Amino acid sequence: MSFLEKYNQWIKDESIDEETRKELETIKNDQAEIEDRFYKDLEFGTGGLRGIVGAGTNRMNRYTVARATQGLADYLKENSKGKPLSAVIAYDCRNKSDEFAKISALVLGGNNIKTYLFESLRPTPELSFAIRHLKADTGIVITASHNPPKYNGYKAYGSDGAQLPPKEADIVVEKAKQVGSIENVKMIDEQEARIKNLLSIIGSEIDDVYIDKVKKQSLREDIDKDINIVYTPLHGAGNVPVRRVLREVGFKNVHVVEEQSKPDPDFSTVSYPNPEDPKSFELSIELGKKVDADILVATDPDSDRIGIVSKNNDGDYTLISGNDTGALLLDYVLSGKKEKGILSKNGIVVKTIVTSEIGRKVAEYYELETIDTLTGFKFIAGKIRDFEREGNFTYEFGYEESFGYLPWTEARDKDGVLSTMLACEMAAYHKKQGKTLLEALEEIYKKVGYFTDDSYSIVLEGVEGKAKIEKIMDSFRNEYSKKIKDSNLLQVSDYKEGTVTTLATGKIEDTNLHRENVMKYVFDNESWYALRPSGTEPKLKVYISAMGTSMEESKLKVEAIREVINNKMENLI
Repeated sequence: MSFLEKYNQWIKDESIDEETRKELETIKNDQAEIEDRFYKDLEFGTGGLRGIVGAGTNRMNRYTVARATQGLADYLKENSKGKPLSAVIAYDCRNKSDEFAKISALVLGGNNIKTYLFESLRPTPELSFAIRHLKADTGIVITASHNPPKYNGYKAYGSDGAQLPPKEADIVVEKAKQVGSIENVKMIDEQEARIKNLLSIIGSEIDDVYIDKVKKQSLREDIDKDINIVYTPLHGAGNVPVRRVLREVGFKNVHVVEEQSKPDPDFSTVSYPNPEDPKSFELSIELGKKVDADILVATDPDSDRIGIVSKNNDGDYTLISGNDTGALLLDYVLSGKKEKGILSKNGIVVKTIVTSEIGRKVAEYYELETIDTLTGFKFIAGKIRDFEREGNFTYEFGYEESFGYLPWTEARDKDGVLSTMLACEMAAYHKKQGKTLLEALEEIYKKVGYFTDDSYSIVLEGVEGKAKIEKIMDSFRNEYSKKIKDSNLLQVSDYKEGTVTTLATGKIEDTNLHRENVMKYVFDNESWYALRPSGTEPKLKVYISAMGTSMEESKLKVEAIREVINNKMENLI
């Protein structure tokens, strides 16, 4: 069906509400806008469904949410073998998040699936935890994580609390497509759902268990917690649980950025509610200077990711990269477990293919193995599932460069609440040793090598943008530099084809990973770069990483690679 046929189908569908119909009428003469809204259905990407809020099949709205939920319900019922089914739903502070969560709950109710709906916004990791705690069959969280305000999203989870793996997600998408008209969605009204015990509102009873289990992950409970902390939830779901856990484990000097403490779907104090963006810390740094803070922490809107800022030697503050934060947390967790005698001999660390090798070096220092997965915590959680089934490894830590960390298995998605507690405990521990976090990072560099990482995005929106991204990926797939300065290309990994090619021998091996459109190039001087279309936004992501015997050496390696990439890009965009 063409995009115009889809548009006309929506306009004529009597089940479409008047507000949506009016929105569609306003674009009837704008073919480019119609095409952008209807040229495809929202797809399950790295972080589930994600799109701009508005009318259309390529938008987040009550109909795409209802249809996706019907697809999820059909998938669950097909595999239930007749047993009763249940689900947990949470949502963040974004526009229409509560509405989309309620619609999802009532569609599940219409399919005779009992739903536990959180009473107000909650962090994504708590949703993951709740699925496991309540022994539910599935879960949904309405969030677009750190995307700009015009976006919202929908993440679906399995019974283990992990996001649905690609195979299952594809089945749900196919089931949703088969729904057809919105009239075919089975939906119950709220009163009937409550009477039939198909809808239960949950809140503090889950919070209490979750927070209690988070606190038990403390590695140095008796450490002097007399440090100054600045925290911002960036208007999101972390405000209550993060402040609570810090208070209850003994941090008394927690200074909250009040302007960013209340839920705000427009994120009016930041241009982009993303802890990766230094600008998101502007108000935190102002407050940090006033209170002489040792550490600044930000959680993103659904509180699954964190960014940390450390005081530097100039008395100012420096944002620590996701790769380096991962190395710091990994070193802290592994050293703490080793001290307590609870570090597993068969322990393993999991990271993604676009995450720096510094984590592997830290793990090696503690005599642990590291394995790589594709980008997305559903793949890291999938490895936990494999370890539990096969009994060959004990999961110790998982993370990705985009500020997501999972230091436990009680939740199966990155956990900004637990990570914040451990980051503050880590800052207190290093302060006791007379070091800032940046000085602690320098010690890690001295142990394992100096790493420089760079990542940036090329935004290419709409149908034309998607085509350009494909063109760029094809060009890099077919032609690439085999030498950059004094370094020679060792390996090319094509994750779309599932191949790793060693250039010296021509040997081709299987990546043994799910197929995904990513290219990675590894050189003989411990540097690499990768290209990956984003699974959640209209952009192409570029990653560069290098190790050296000094920071200057690793920076020069990164600059050389960046120059080669940019020169090639100029002819493609």
